[in-house]
Amino acid sequence: MPNQPASPLDPRWAAAPAGAPIQFVAAFPHARPAFAAAALVLAPSLLGEYWINAVLVPFLVLSLAGIGLNLLTGYAGQTSLGSGGFMAVGAFATYGFLLRTELSFPLALLAGGIVAALVGLVFGLPSAKIKGFYLMVTSLAAQFFLEWLFLKVPWFSNSGSSGTISAPHLNVFGWDAGTPAGKYYLVLACVAALTWTATQLVRSQTGRDWLAIRDMDTAAAVIGIRVTAQKILAFAVSSFYLGVAGALWAFAYLGSAGVQSFGLSRSFQIIFIITIGGLSSISGCFFGAAFISLLPLLLDFVSQTLFAGTLDAGLLQNAQKFIFGVLIIAFLIKEPEGIARLVARLRTRLSAWPLRF
Repeated sequence: MPNQPASPLDPRWAAAPAGAPIQFVAAFPHARPAFAAAALVLAPSLLGEYWINAVLVPFLVLSLAGIGLNLLTGYAGQTSLGSGGFMAVGAFATYGFLLRTELSFPLALLAGGIVAALVGLVFGLPSAKIKGFYLMVTSLAAQFFLEWLFLKVPWFSNSGSSGTISAPHLNVFGWDAGTPAGKYYLVLACVAALTWTATQLVRSQTGRDWLAIRDMDTAAAVIGIRVTAQKILAFAVSSFYLGVAGALWAFAYLGSAGVQSFGLSRSFQIIFIITIGGLSSISGCFFGAAFISLLPLLLDFVSQTLFAGTLDAGLLQNAQKFIFGVLIIAFLIKEPEGIARLVARLRTRLSAWPLRF
């Protein structure tokens, strides 16, 4: 806009009102990611330990898992109900590398993600012949098989009687990441690196090939795209992301985990994240994870504030689940393309405002 200061050095900024920092962020959209990154980096010093452990860490890990499934479903058009199973593969494989080798946690995490990618590649082979509902059933079979495998073969859990895996001491090349702040920064670094990688991937030729396959695989084959290879690659990449997310969920968030931590309900949770956040949108995974993570906390706060001591706890819990489900359905009816699309529309409308917020 003609009257908008072009630079913070512009003399007109000297006379800016008290809300100048907000005006600066609004006037310079490219600065917003920097402010968001600064807020995430400074979060441990600004927020309490509860918010770090119980809100931000699971939010980041679920966002990463959402990115993994979105690469497969939103971009490559392959349906899957096995997200929880591939998260379990990453968690148990990382645990095995930590237990039986001398790898540092980042290297064990990378190795666990690679194992999950190989498993995803195997279960992605049916995508060469089947698709749609039948592929979804195949991925559901993978979920059940992986759950059964980790329950029935005690070697994966070091023959523990409970079948759970416990977080070892998180050592990141000599740096102690066992503190709440250390775990948070470990998760933040992994999510930031893999988010950047996913963004570059979907902008590359591979991402364009996936979109072509999603829209019409027959036409994609006609123009020379190796459809089968790209479908299997999408399963492998998606499983890698889910495997890393599963290991972080087990060791950086829960501390100890079992097969039940990665059951079918976890797979549905990841599906809800990408559906609510927006398919074919990396940022939508973060919006969806925030919705899934924060809305139950808000409902719990409201119910405890309004009805604490007057209603049965079980009734309150069921009421929260009911309200949560109704809100999801209402939101999907109102904005079927997800929160990312809603934010884009809102940003377009607000761009006409003087602050360009």
